[in-house]
Amino acid sequence: MSDHETGGMPSDEDLSLPKATVTKMIAELLPNDVTCAKETRDLIIECCVEFIHLISSEANEICEQGSKKTIAPDHIISALKRLGFESFTEEVESVLKDHKQQQKDRERKVNKMVECGLSEAELLAQQEALFAQSREKFRAQQ
Repeated sequence: MSDHETGGMPSDEDLSLPKATVTKMIAELLPNDVTCAKETRDLIIECCVEFIHLISSEANEICEQGSKKTIAPDHIISALKRLGFESFTEEVESVLKDHKQQQKDRERKVNKMVECGLSEAELLAQQEALFAQSREKFRAQQ
């Protein structure tokens, strides 16, 4: 059992990013005729993990100085500025704005479900009926 599973801090070996996801991101950024070696991908992952650690440590310090117990987005932005990554802040603020909008949109969808006046069981029954209709249409076309 790792320290993380027992409630302790995870070791550096436990901290990583999904290789498949990083590979996909790299492939999307590179021209089609360029490939990335596995060692290069692993190095990129290590650099990303180190960057995250650096930013989160600095944000934690800023958070503690403000007598806060939760790191907020503003702490991350301040950490980026303190560490000399001012050029990243505009993009981070844009992503944060998009994220907040997505959260609002998601809340509206949840509210629509609540406002429809049907219980979760009734909604599930309707969904099952729609699936059954769809299956019948599909079978009829074959």
